[in-house]
Amino acid sequence: MTRLRVVLAEDDVLLREGIASLLQRSELDVVGQAGDADALLSKVRELEPDLVIVDVRMPPEYTAEGLRAAGVIRAEFPEIGILVLSAHADVEHAVELLASGRKIGYLLKSRVTDVAEFLDTLERVAKGGSVVDPALVQELFSARRRNDPLADLSTREREVLALMAEGRSNGGIARRLWVSEGTIEKHVRSIMTKLSLAETDDDNRRVLAVVTFLDAR
Repeated sequence: MTRLRVVLAEDDVLLREGIASLLQRSELDVVGQAGDADALLSKVRELEPDLVIVDVRMPPEYTAEGLRAAGVIRAEFPEIGILVLSAHADVEHAVELLASGRKIGYLLKSRVTDVAEFLDTLERVAKGGSVVDPALVQELFSARRRNDPLADLSTREREVLALMAEGRSNGGIARRLWVSEGTIEKHVRSIMTKLSLAETDDDNRRVLAVVTFLDAR
């Protein structure tokens, strides 16, 4: 994994120090730590790291201070990767976050205990991916709106789209579903057609498909 410069924002000192120690042992540089949103913004503006890890709820109100700070960082430094950690699967916050584009992730704090998975998430976000916690993906599936833009998708296409929302590549999805990568490419093309996402010269269609999935709650 490429050595990344990280700023970590978490008001729980023990958890923050634990994550910082894990990252340092995994050869990531924790260049700054913060216990509230204001301190996070100051650190990011001073240090301009590669990646920010931030808790959704931070002092003083413990509502969405971390998420709002993440929005400011995205506006000022669009190339900085952002991973938001949350104690609970919050659909509204996840949709707002993922809609901001690439280099973004939403992970439940319980996932931090799986070191390999946590580090893989950081790497995917740093490389430009959008990563959504699988638990949140399941909640989104069970809470879709009546006017479901995904209604025309087959069961397999929904599975493929859910794995896309987790930030997996076509090859990664193929390995998970035990099918060929060519089969996944066909499913992805069908998903894009059914969601009326026209061909473009960039990767925005994939992000838009994930946002459509997240917003169908």
